[in-house]
Amino acid sequence: MPRTLTVSRSILIQAPPAAVYEEVSHPARMGRWSPENLGATVIGADDGTARVGMVFEGHNKRGAVRWTTRCTVTEAEPGRRFAFRVHAIGFKRPRLRGPIATWEYRFEDAGPGDAGPGGAGAATRVTETWTDDRRSWPDSVAGVFDRIATRGHTFAEFQAGNIDRTLRNLKRDLEDRHAA
Repeated sequence: MPRTLTVSRSILIQAPPAAVYEEVSHPARMGRWSPENLGATVIGADDGTARVGMVFEGHNKRGAVRWTTRCTVTEAEPGRRFAFRVHAIGFKRPRLRGPIATWEYRFEDAGPGDAGPGGAGAATRVTETWTDDRRSWPDSVAGVFDRIATRGHTFAEFQAGNIDRTLRNLKRDLEDRHAA
């Protein structure tokens, strides 16, 4: 059976699209919500604004294993879309180069939202998508590697769970802060 190469999940967040984009488009903040990512370091000048071509190193942890990825922003449309490509990986430094994955976040205006007491007044449908860019790997090799790296799952199954947790954590964090 061919492997699943793309997984997407969505959630409704009671906050305006621009506010959600502003948080997600700062890779250093991802560690607040992701079950694996510990944050990121932008390479070069970082004025706080995501832009196409911006490079960052993502710091990650699964169990006792830690690794670093090198990523490049491929889309940065405020309030609409943020995406990056993961193209190098390593333990302390990302030395092994090649296509690994693409992550994308879409922000859709979902109407007025909850404007009641403590409501944000606007809602955003956030869709997070993971795409497996290891297209040159035979499915059988990817399947064995994935089950070792994820303790028994394919990367698609594993990432679906990670995306669900990330989106729930993002929702909780942003709604709490926007209601305050």
